[in-house]
Amino acid sequence: MLMRSVFFLFLTYILLNRLAAGGESQIGVFYYPGWKNSVISNVSPEPWAALKDYPDREPLLGHYDDGNIDVIEQQLSWMSSAGIDFLILDWYWHPQLGVLKSHTIDTYFKAPSRKKIRLSIMWANHTAIPRTQEEFEKMVRFWLYYFRTKEYLTIDEKPVVFIFSTSQLEQRAKAFGSTSATLLAVAQSIAKKDGLPGIFFVGGAGANSPIAVQHSKGVATGYDAFSAYNYHGPGRFAYAGGHKQSHSYLELDQGYRDHWQWMLADAKLPYFVPMSSGWDRRPWGGSKDPLHDNSMSTPEEFKTHLLAGRKAIREFSPLTRGFGVICCWNEFGEGSFIEPTRKNGTVMLDTVKEVFSDSSGNAPARNISK
Repeated sequence: MLMRSVFFLFLTYILLNRLAAGGESQIGVFYYPGWKNSVISNVSPEPWAALKDYPDREPLLGHYDDGNIDVIEQQLSWMSSAGIDFLILDWYWHPQLGVLKSHTIDTYFKAPSRKKIRLSIMWANHTAIPRTQEEFEKMVRFWLYYFRTKEYLTIDEKPVVFIFSTSQLEQRAKAFGSTSATLLAVAQSIAKKDGLPGIFFVGGAGANSPIAVQHSKGVATGYDAFSAYNYHGPGRFAYAGGHKQSHSYLELDQGYRDHWQWMLADAKLPYFVPMSSGWDRRPWGGSKDPLHDNSMSTPEEFKTHLLAGRKAIREFSPLTRGFGVICCWNEFGEGSFIEPTRKNGTVMLDTVKEVFSDSSGNAPARNISK
């Protein structure tokens, strides 16, 4: 027993020193499965039509049919060549209709290249669901189908589920006399009854957000880690001039770093460092603060942002566990994308590869089931 303990301590020491010295990171990318005409959508039944005035955002694949296996194969191949380890699929649920926008995840499981890129889901819980605990339980039981597949991302042998908004889940739970901690405990029980060791929940939170503050005070909330889909500004100050959302990518980068600093210092949970290529929501109708839509990056600005994210991931490796997540692969309507486009080719993806590849310039092979 003593020798085994010494051995595991030695492995941990080696891992942490590799990360601190600039070793490998585990990089995921969020994926929006909404680029398919006539799909049930909370934005538009013909999403590409909204981009007709934004030709610079046209994908290198053209206005594709999301869920087409050739499209998914090419995207997975691009991700793999850039050193991306896993994709986090935006996942939508309705108690009566089931999974919305299911075409992408269904096709992923048919794609030969799925072996190159692991899968996780982010429950997009910015809706009125769940309305009861029973609705929540029904959704969790559906997740078990994904969890049984060998492609699904695990940490500590637990399948990983990202939750878009910790605050929204808490509000929904309170509406029917529960708490988010209670619901997450119910989910853990369902998973364990199915033979799993549990679920690794990653909650969307930022500096001074209610759930993160609870954790900073030692209150257990049911989450295993924190991260975020995106941030729109800092959590602890206003920008010069008093605005709270970024008016440039440089300001957006500053806002992200504010969240990183607070979360890594105070949240008392693992934190998977979120990064972003920018924000410009004009195709979807624009932001409430129009100047916020000036927050898209140049490749050089994006590289600087990624380098800062990499530094945080590696310097705080016991907390980050080497994980970072990028928003997003294809949020063309929100101006946050690294998928190759006809205007810029693979430049954004090449930047990801440059920052997160090993010293030889090659994307390292990684075992991300930890």
